[in-house]
Amino acid sequence: MQITVTFRGVEPTQALRAYVTDKLERLVGKYLKRPGGAHVILSVAKARHSADIALQADHVPLVAKETTGDLYAAIDGALARLAHQAQKLKTQRAERKGRDSARIGDGRPPLPRRGRPAQLRVVRERLRTGVLDVDEAVAWLERSGQPFVAFLQEDRGLSVVYRRPDGRIGLIESPA
Repeated sequence: MQITVTFRGVEPTQALRAYVTDKLERLVGKYLKRPGGAHVILSVAKARHSADIALQADHVPLVAKETTGDLYAAIDGALARLAHQAQKLKTQRAERKGRDSARIGDGRPPLPRRGRPAQLRVVRERLRTGVLDVDEAVAWLERSGQPFVAFLQEDRGLSVVYRRPDGRIGLIESPA
């Protein structure tokens, strides 16, 4: 993993660079599988010591910033925030990955994943269609209690009448 350390307003020392890289590598090794690069900015302005850390991890950017009176405390605070984000990311991915596999043995179908269509259960019913006009199809809909009636019109082809959620009757006609 490539770690870039930038110093602003502070003398670049090997001790600070080693402290940051060692702690960051331990954090990455604990929580992340495929870490990208990391950029650490250490800055001092009067009595404000701040540490900004940006880490690219598993195609997700993690960013943390901490400002205190001590540079080492700022580094530790930013790393703690970064560790919290990394732990949350790891937990979310573990839950998402294990969601379908945990249900294999209980007899229920697995939950659909995003991007893949769910397995649909198709129930086939035979429709008896005949040549009707719209008024006859509406009367058939009222008598049968079915949610819809498919029928043929002489001049239009296949049509469907159905009961809408607002209680009115809807008509779907195919183009002639």
